[in-house]
Amino acid sequence: MSDTNVGRLPRLMTPRSIATVTMGGSLTGQLTAAAWAGFDGVEICSGDLDASGLSPVQVRTAAADLGLTIFLWQPLRDIEAAPPGQFTRNLERARRAAGLAADLGAGTIVACSSVAPEAIDDDALAAAQLRELAETAARDGIRVAYEALSWGTRVRTSLHAWQLVALAGHPNLGICLDSFHFLAAGEDPAWIGGIPGDRITAVQLADAPLRPGLGFLDWSRHHRCLPGDGDLDVAAFTAAVRGAGYAGAWALEIFNDTFRQYPPQQVADAGMRSLDDLEPASRRDPGWYQPAGKRLP
Repeated sequence: MSDTNVGRLPRLMTPRSIATVTMGGSLTGQLTAAAWAGFDGVEICSGDLDASGLSPVQVRTAAADLGLTIFLWQPLRDIEAAPPGQFTRNLERARRAAGLAADLGAGTIVACSSVAPEAIDDDALAAAQLRELAETAARDGIRVAYEALSWGTRVRTSLHAWQLVALAGHPNLGICLDSFHFLAAGEDPAWIGGIPGDRITAVQLADAPLRPGLGFLDWSRHHRCLPGDGDLDVAAFTAAVRGAGYAGAWALEIFNDTFRQYPPQQVADAGMRSLDDLEPASRRDPGWYQPAGKRLP
């Protein structure tokens, strides 16, 4: 099976998305770069939206004019496993976030596992609060994708996150699988096959070079790179996600200080080529994955 033949097969990794945090420049420049590179849509990151000075409705219109879908808004932080009084305040933040996502036209918000020091080590409580979060977001027609942060206070693995999602049992709540957090934590992609495909609400792709001794937070925020440019087995992760029946957007989410210094078009173009290289792995055959070489430093 040659690379040429792979290129002629219909894409399975569609739709394709890119998180605005992956690129530098203005939000309007990021949207334009994504569209010109051939992405189907974007993930809007709160920092980029806040810095833009644009309203969510204005961003929604700008994206639509470029033919882009806004797949999700992120992140909603430190929601679950909270003391009762704090959770009441958290839900109010969640209501505002869901309304903002609805104004953007995004169908999903990502809720990251809590890094709050006061997070309570109680899975039943966390699941119940995630269920209430999902019910709150559903009133605005928004789904919640729960993502494990590898430096979370209580929930640090995607497996643990999925256990909470399953325990919560709300149809509006699914899991966000992030290849960096998943692989950095040393998880085995084989267990992903046990997740019903429609409960995988979002997928984010990033590679990273190994940095022994570096904490997860610094490693994630400053050293991610495009799939194929690092040391993580993104191909095996991708094959497992596809094998679970996932049919949603495949999003690049690259936190990298250097990337933000490049013209956004250069980053978006390199990102699209990295997904083209990764495409064979989506056919559940990581063995055919042949990265073209480092695309950006």
